[in-house]
Amino acid sequence: MVAKGALSRVEEPVRLTELASCAGCAAKAGAEMLAQVLSHLSELQNGHHPNLLVGLKAPDDATVYRLDDEHAVVLTVDFFAPLVDDPYEYGGIAAANALSDIYAMGAEAVLALNIAGFPADLPSQTVADILRGGADKVSEAGAIIAGGHTIIDAEPKYGLCAMGMVHPARILTKAGADPGDAVYLTKPLGTGLVTTAAKFNEAAREHVQAAIQSMSTLNRHASHIVRETAHAMTDVTGYGILGHAYEMAAAGDVCVRFTASELPIAGSLLVARPATAITWMARWRFRAK
Repeated sequence: MVAKGALSRVEEPVRLTELASCAGCAAKAGAEMLAQVLSHLSELQNGHHPNLLVGLKAPDDATVYRLDDEHAVVLTVDFFAPLVDDPYEYGGIAAANALSDIYAMGAEAVLALNIAGFPADLPSQTVADILRGGADKVSEAGAIIAGGHTIIDAEPKYGLCAMGMVHPARILTKAGADPGDAVYLTKPLGTGLVTTAAKFNEAAREHVQAAIQSMSTLNRHASHIVRETAHAMTDVTGYGILGHAYEMAAAGDVCVRFTASELPIAGSLLVARPATAITWMARWRFRAK
């Protein structure tokens, strides 16, 4: 049962970004605030769960729980408000973003649940297209949608609770970087700037389409390439390249040197295909403190 008038059958054009007060991962709570809120949970869990290989004690892109010597479950949840107007593209981008946390741990996606909130008067076709975009992206990842939970909310929100599998000895975390390691980016930076400009009709169409293509591209192929050689890995989203690089540096007890001119920027490299994603290299180096 849903509220009267929920998910209206009256189909009217909707600009999804106009319904979002803060779009995409830019709506994430600050790292300092989260650290304070979650600190008591971390203290309760420390030392009490020997099979919890990655949890709140050392926050990462996803949590990892060991089932046996050969199998570990990787679990994450990620959702956000619309950052593009097309509902199908929004669903695919949100799903790709959630699945990226699985790939950042060196795992393979297996199962996903929808997490969504929609205004009561949002056209039913719009809702269906969002869910279809997410389902198609999950299918592309080789995983399946097995259900989910939806509530009525004034601001649209969509994402996934995603589960993956990995061998306990092959988990990749934010920690592990060594002095002298090079850092590779699987995608160019700046899609958030493009989508924010698009919200105010200030972005070139070709840049918007390139940003959508980049955000919709799964990190699955790039993760496959680096799994056997990478020392550490993370997913660059709401905290930006500086925030996520800091997390990796702190976890690995190293420092990061940036060469800004070598960073791939949105607008010129976004159109590259997934097969060449790993060829973009930011010439940074990890250095000992």
